[in-house]
Amino acid sequence: MLAKVNSCAVSGVDGLPVQVEVDLAQGLPSFSTVGLPEGAVREAKDRVRAAIKNGGYEFPQRRITVNLAPAAVKKEGTAYDLPIALGILTANGLLPESELAKTAIVGELSLDGSVKPVPGVLPMVMAALAHGATRFLVPQANLEEAAVVQGIATYGITHLHQAVDFLAGRSVLEPRTLEPNQLFHDEGAYEVDFSEVKGQDTVKRAMEIAAAGGHNLLLCGVPGTGKTMMARRLPSIMPDLSFEEAIETTKVFSIAGLLPEQTPLLVTRPFRSPHHTVSDAGLIGGGQVPRPGEVSLAHNGVLFLDELPEFKKHVLEVLRQPLEDGTVTIARAATTLSFPARFTLVAAMNPCPCGYLGDQVRPCSCTPLQVQRYRSRISGPLLDRIDMHLEVPAVPVQDLLGQPRGESSQTIRSRVNQARMLQRQRFAPVTQLHCNGQMRAKEVKTFCQLDRDSANLLHTSISRLGLSARAYHRILKIARTIADLDDSEHIQFPHLAEAIQYRRSQFDL
Repeated sequence: MLAKVNSCAVSGVDGLPVQVEVDLAQGLPSFSTVGLPEGAVREAKDRVRAAIKNGGYEFPQRRITVNLAPAAVKKEGTAYDLPIALGILTANGLLPESELAKTAIVGELSLDGSVKPVPGVLPMVMAALAHGATRFLVPQANLEEAAVVQGIATYGITHLHQAVDFLAGRSVLEPRTLEPNQLFHDEGAYEVDFSEVKGQDTVKRAMEIAAAGGHNLLLCGVPGTGKTMMARRLPSIMPDLSFEEAIETTKVFSIAGLLPEQTPLLVTRPFRSPHHTVSDAGLIGGGQVPRPGEVSLAHNGVLFLDELPEFKKHVLEVLRQPLEDGTVTIARAATTLSFPARFTLVAAMNPCPCGYLGDQVRPCSCTPLQVQRYRSRISGPLLDRIDMHLEVPAVPVQDLLGQPRGESSQTIRSRVNQARMLQRQRFAPVTQLHCNGQMRAKEVKTFCQLDRDSANLLHTSISRLGLSARAYHRILKIARTIADLDDSEHIQFPHLAEAIQYRRSQFDL
């Protein structure tokens, strides 16, 4: 007897349809799995055998062959347990095969037959829908996540016998319905707010520009000036997350197994802050079976690198590709995978090893050679890819004690949303870009025209500051964003002057 069950795998951040073929043949009892299964998939035979027996069903004493097609794609994880078990029961005559034709199934089995959650359900359901499935059986713990996808009926399964009774027509399950737009109301609030930041008006202005245009930031200042505090609040002033962006972000977290419980869809922008001991694979992604790294987990959000010079130099250098391309490509002998990595980089550092160079209160104890070695840990090409370089001054005590609360994140975000709307309208007819920070040379030439006085100022600044061609284009992008915040159709002289100020190397990096 032969039975076929539809299931899914994950390749990169996308789902991939997999057909589980189960054949029961005469011969000595055996259980073999083919189709490039890795360790957890090969071990499924023991979990499936125990789950079928403990679920009250007879396990066939025949020669069982399970093929996972397409056989050229490596299969990993435990999501095939439930479809393999149902395939065996179908091949043994307990289930009608017609019920499996338009049904996709994933789930891990315990030895008692209960169904456990698996990672990557969201892209799996999307792939099943794209390939004609009309219903999807998932573990109950993954049901909310699966229900985000509209157009396919999703059912939550808690035990093997529940799936058998449902497919045999002996019981009825109600599909989970979810309105994704409802998730953007109450769950969209951030826990931190920019109104909690005292002083630092210049830095807050720069962060508003960075949020409006998708620009990267480097913050340099003595300890205790609020660099980390402001960086953690940057997502709260970034544009509202669209449904498409929420799906992209949730897919990455789902595949990594980091989607919080009771959170079917991430509706706030992610904030990732890896420790400076992170490896290059941890930051960029990789491993024997490639997994998304911190840059992909920060997709559509903020990647914060605190104490930037403390990161290993070779780890920092792998940031070059995602900063330029917005994607990470991981090549292995058997496969090549791409993960999205379109994030806003915020890096923070001290001006010297002791941290107090230029401080008005505490003297610096570092020698010029120590300061030079400290700053040389960050390469010039990486610095050149960071749009805005800011010095963060110490906040006077009287400002901490007496200054009223500043603007709220909601107020700032309303201005940022308006600027982003202008950018989307500008780019929509000609390109798929979303913000000024993503502009390439062609778009910069088209949308960043300067008048005579502004062009002279820019050429003079480039010559005196010794900036590169990349810096030239980044200044124009920042100026375009400042003009958008000012609701100006053209870049004016003040807009360009402010943009050059953010590009100056104010602390001699």
